[in-house]
Amino acid sequence: MRIRSLLFVPADRPDMLAKVGRVHPDAVVADLEDAVAPTAKDRARDTLVAVLADERPGADLVLVRVNPPGTQWFAADLAACAAAAADGIVLPKYERVEDLVHVRAALPPGARVVVGIESGLGVADARPLLAAGPDAAYFGAEDYVADLGGRRTAAGTEVLYARSAVALAARLAGVASIDEAVVEVRDEQAFRRSAALGRDLGYQGKICVHPRQAEIAAELFTPTAEEVAAAEEVLAAAAAGVAVVDGRMVDAVHIAMARQVLARAGRPGPATS
Repeated sequence: MRIRSLLFVPADRPDMLAKVGRVHPDAVVADLEDAVAPTAKDRARDTLVAVLADERPGADLVLVRVNPPGTQWFAADLAACAAAAADGIVLPKYERVEDLVHVRAALPPGARVVVGIESGLGVADARPLLAAGPDAAYFGAEDYVADLGGRRTAAGTEVLYARSAVALAARLAGVASIDEAVVEVRDEQAFRRSAALGRDLGYQGKICVHPRQAEIAAELFTPTAEEVAAAEEVLAAAAAGVAVVDGRMVDAVHIAMARQVLARAGRPGPATS
């Protein structure tokens, strides 16, 4: 899965879902969990099913975030999603492999499942949780800090360990990883800084809570023309047996990184010997 932008929209706001096509995120998530008040969840679910049956939002992937396992809404959410015209679900507060197994069994074959690692237990058990085989995983920083009783800061050092641990666990499991949200929706520079750090930590995309963030995420998680050219130069040099490019050694790790750049850009690279 290639998800540079995972745009969340309240499930009870069909007007917002209808506008998704203006930015065309890689994935849109109609959110039945955090974005909907407890008293409105049943109505939001029914509204969403009707909306999806009528018109597909303008995104490559259309997902629904259900309420967490153990809540009074989970079973109805899952049943509705299994019958709805969506590509899959987002499973929040993922802490037990059995929950993923249950969700997979309830959904049609081929349905996608994105899980949220957003608690102390989820981070501590991230490797076995992601080894169970979801299609993608996101790190939920806000819920993680709340679970620990910590405090959010502008520097973000309070989540650096967990953020890194989830990216590593996803990489080891071969699962696409999606970085934390930036809830300051009007602070574009804060989003850019956070997305750049997430990219450097190994994430392939970013949670977005505003359409403009989806546009920025698509930009920052796509290699630039200069990065693509440099990667192609490294692979071409390796194929020709050249050991140094622009004063830098070309060895196995640089070849692997160059291939990753081209993969993120959706471009094949030249073969190397």
